[in-house]
Amino acid sequence: MTDQPVVTEREARAVAEQARQSEWTKDSFAKDLYLGQFRPDRIWPRPPDDLEGEARGEQFLADLSAHLREQVDGQRIETEDRISDEDLAGLIELGVFGIKIPTRYGGLGLSQVHYNRALMLLGTVHPSLGALISAHQSIGVPEPVKQFGNPEQKEQYLRRCAEGAISAFLLTEPDVGSDPARLQTSATRTPEGDYLLDGVKLWTTNGVLAELLVVMARVAPHADGKGGITAFVVEADAPGITVERRNSFMGLKGLENGLTRLHQVRVPAGAVIGREGQGLKIALTTLNTGRLSIPALCVAASKWSLKIAREWALERVQWGRPVGRHPAIAHQLAFMAATTYAQEAMVEIAGELSDSGAADIRIEAALAKLWCSEMAWQVADRLVQIRGGRGYETAASLAARGERAVPAEQVLRDLRINRIFEGSSEIMHLLIAREAVDAHLSVAGRLIDPDADLPAKADAARAAAGFYAGWLPRLVVGPGDSPTSYADLGPLAGHLRFVERTSRRLARSTFYGMARWQGGLEHKQGFLGRIVDIGAELFAMTSVCAHASRHGGGSGPGSPHALADAFCRQSRLRVAGLLRALWVNTDGADETLASDVLEGRYSWAEAGIIDASEGTGPWIADATPGPSARESAARRYR
Repeated sequence: MTDQPVVTEREARAVAEQARQSEWTKDSFAKDLYLGQFRPDRIWPRPPDDLEGEARGEQFLADLSAHLREQVDGQRIETEDRISDEDLAGLIELGVFGIKIPTRYGGLGLSQVHYNRALMLLGTVHPSLGALISAHQSIGVPEPVKQFGNPEQKEQYLRRCAEGAISAFLLTEPDVGSDPARLQTSATRTPEGDYLLDGVKLWTTNGVLAELLVVMARVAPHADGKGGITAFVVEADAPGITVERRNSFMGLKGLENGLTRLHQVRVPAGAVIGREGQGLKIALTTLNTGRLSIPALCVAASKWSLKIAREWALERVQWGRPVGRHPAIAHQLAFMAATTYAQEAMVEIAGELSDSGAADIRIEAALAKLWCSEMAWQVADRLVQIRGGRGYETAASLAARGERAVPAEQVLRDLRINRIFEGSSEIMHLLIAREAVDAHLSVAGRLIDPDADLPAKADAARAAAGFYAGWLPRLVVGPGDSPTSYADLGPLAGHLRFVERTSRRLARSTFYGMARWQGGLEHKQGFLGRIVDIGAELFAMTSVCAHASRHGGGSGPGSPHALADAFCRQSRLRVAGLLRALWVNTDGADETLASDVLEGRYSWAEAGIIDASEGTGPWIADATPGPSARESAARRYR
């Protein structure tokens, strides 16, 4: 394997820091929440009525639903491991590949809320349909070009995408995942002003099908600029591009995900999105909204799981009554119902914030992705448990012996990737934690910066003293301490008071952690992860209260308020456990044990097994740049 240049931890952190969007020019509910400033007014008002847009969106969803029910067979996709050309043609005709592309470029110009709902419909027919559209429109060519492209790029590429030119996003490499400082794909400038791309890209969702690619490549410093990681729009059939294989996975059958090699691929200077060196910032900014696709698909899977669990728990009788009437199963049904509704609320609220244009949703979208992917997995796992042996049996096997073809095991397989896609849960914890402590780092960061000199530290100390003198006293008491606060927001006001009190406690805990560990806080990932998880629960509680208040219908059995109340009661118990675990945990002992495991001190615990994977290949395949020796596995669908 080619030698990778050594990138230090500090260098890698610097690259990530330069790429993040550092300014906060718009309101952020979640950012304030982590600072102990609970602002329900940021998400409570209904968005302004757009009757024409709402009507167009609802009509599209009705047309899409009818088409999917009548024309698309999810089980055929699962069996054939392929979305057929006919299915793709039908989606193109409906305009699915241009849902969010403005109408002036031939798209439907619909809202993020309607886009999320469309993904839910697609995902319940087969999740690979949702992944196809999400990879194309959320992180593929349309979103970065819409946000950062010049007028010529928008006219050319957005129109093509709306007409059905499928796109893919190529960032990951065989030895580069969430650490972009090690990215190896290069873009070499030519005397004519073009670029030659060389490298290997892994897990290119839609890459097998795509007509257009967004490729992240590193431009070397040159006389006219500093270079850096840059985003290019590349024609997928350009000479030098080879899809060397189509990858196969545990779930998401039908996913056209590949390994793509680029060798001396010439792209014009006009293919650069934004500017040289802006690639990672473009990718991260695109993901601010793009991350809402996965939670939308999680909502769909949870809703389906809840429906199947409810119907089965009434049908299956054991010991004289339906299994759902037994408390052990009832507890699981209650969790599934409450958690599914909360996921929907979070996605709807985040979508509305995105559509408003007045909010910075980078934290909200990340929280939705993290929380919904984790909770949907738990919902689906409970479905399999409730179904028992039938939950483990495939739909085809069930149908073959005359029973309803319920693919419970499939939904579990398909959901598992969502805890990894677009930032694993571990990475999301770190990303959100960085944003959550941004206000502290902006005033006190130089105090804990090992490279800061004494004058800089003195200036930082004065700034920090001024900030904390005004901030800390506001965390002592607040509206959550008054029994009448938020009464105007409905019968769930008690839960909102809990959120306000806990938000202040969370902010105090963050401050205590910074004071205790200072620069070492970034390595306290257990602590930071719990800080993030508490904020996620508080965001979910607020969202579900706001969502229920919009539905009305009283607060009795069967009402949205009753379901929201049940969720908040469950969530408060989780928050209590997380708050305690901030300071009472086994983190230190676990990290010591893990170090000893890595050193091989406990390899004796692995004895008595056979590892058939030994000798089958290296852990990471060779990705040396150069021409391909393989026939392309690319597929053309039109």
